[in-house]
Amino acid sequence: MTGRGKKERKVFYAVEIIDTADEGLAIGRCDDGRIVLVSGAVPGDIADVEIMQKRKGMMYARATSFSRLSTERTEPTCSHFGLCGGCKWQHMAYASQLRYKEKKVRDAFQRIGGLDPDIVQPIVGAPETFYYRNKLEYTASDRRWLTTEEMSRTSEILQKDGIGFHLPGAFDKVLDIQRCFLQADPSNDIQSRIKEICIHHQWPFFNLRSKSGYLRNVIIRTTLAGDVMLVLVTGQDQPDWMDYLVRDLTGAFPQIASIHSCTNTKVNDTIQDQDVRHEFGQTSIVETLDHVKFHIGPKSFFQTNSTQAARLYAITRQLAGLQPEDHVYDLYCGVGSLGIYMAEACKSVVGIEQIPEAVEDAKINARLNGLTHTHFVAGQVELLMDPAFTGKYGKPDVVILDPPRAGLHPDVIPHLIAAAPDRIVYVSCNPATQARDMSMLSPAYTVVTAIPVDMFPHTHHIESVALLKKK
Repeated sequence: MTGRGKKERKVFYAVEIIDTADEGLAIGRCDDGRIVLVSGAVPGDIADVEIMQKRKGMMYARATSFSRLSTERTEPTCSHFGLCGGCKWQHMAYASQLRYKEKKVRDAFQRIGGLDPDIVQPIVGAPETFYYRNKLEYTASDRRWLTTEEMSRTSEILQKDGIGFHLPGAFDKVLDIQRCFLQADPSNDIQSRIKEICIHHQWPFFNLRSKSGYLRNVIIRTTLAGDVMLVLVTGQDQPDWMDYLVRDLTGAFPQIASIHSCTNTKVNDTIQDQDVRHEFGQTSIVETLDHVKFHIGPKSFFQTNSTQAARLYAITRQLAGLQPEDHVYDLYCGVGSLGIYMAEACKSVVGIEQIPEAVEDAKINARLNGLTHTHFVAGQVELLMDPAFTGKYGKPDVVILDPPRAGLHPDVIPHLIAAAPDRIVYVSCNPATQARDMSMLSPAYTVVTAIPVDMFPHTHHIESVALLKKK
């Protein structure tokens, strides 16, 4: 026993790490053949692991020591690695990350979809593995997470306010971030200055348990051209404080093109259902991907890696094989980005999206690009995509699918088969549900090829673009 009523955690020794798993974990195999999911390990390691919990018949552990380090390891760049949950693969060489992501797609296609894994083409890696995000959302806390080193250095922690990211699985624990390598300058300097201003004026940081305090979230959006949008989310409406922040930040950072504010007193952090006030500059910023411009507002949904988004869109357009007379349906279209990117190469684009605000953004984006042959409709794909809809908007020659992680609603499958497009291009952030859905479409469609695209280096996330042709 290690304390009253507390049991010692079980340790497995010399566990061989054999593969990667979801959520940045690795798969370990014990001497007796048992499998354990391990944090902090890389395939090729041999490690002693401590079991942290058991869930749904699976053991979850953390690596405590290593008797052999993998040749696929590399030194993490970020000093916050291991505590921050954002970049869980930073200790793995990027070439290895790409190999395991491609393997994830191949495995899902074969095991779940019953497909030939050889249809999966080589993965498209990211040219930049750091500073690739165009949006970061920081959380403020008056009780920041204290590291073991800080706790050992002093008996009294003088500064408990911080701005950073939630620890994995902990809504009330925020790691104060000194420097994040995900978003380019001036992102780090902006969040640091906001923190300094609030501490200097003793404006209270948010308490994540009592849901009280002033500074709550800082959302920073950037474009490839260098424009910056800020959304300052507070737990109290203090106009004088906000005016001071706006004046100071715009004076210090000429890159700031737009500032919005929002007073959010709800339990959760989302501002999609909240009123947002325009405080400074433009009401939106514009991102340009190849030949297309996209309006980005304070609540806009948009791919967070602009450079790779352009590659993803180009691959989708290439696989679609568009002809001038093609009618294209863009299902789960979001702000219409994929359909608008393809619009110049086809006769018409019809988009369906469940979120009304995203549909309005799609219409703005169409006007921004001078398009008159696009139509965007708000509603659920499984309810709208029926013979009456195709009768109104025309039979699709090509359908673009870009559903959420859960994949297609089961009712969408028969609608697609009934609509009978010549080609379907399925863009997915979850190869498992993509493979499942393509298997359900197999009576009418053949999966011709798929191309994985790495949108998020140093994470386990992967996009996959697949082409299906009508049999």
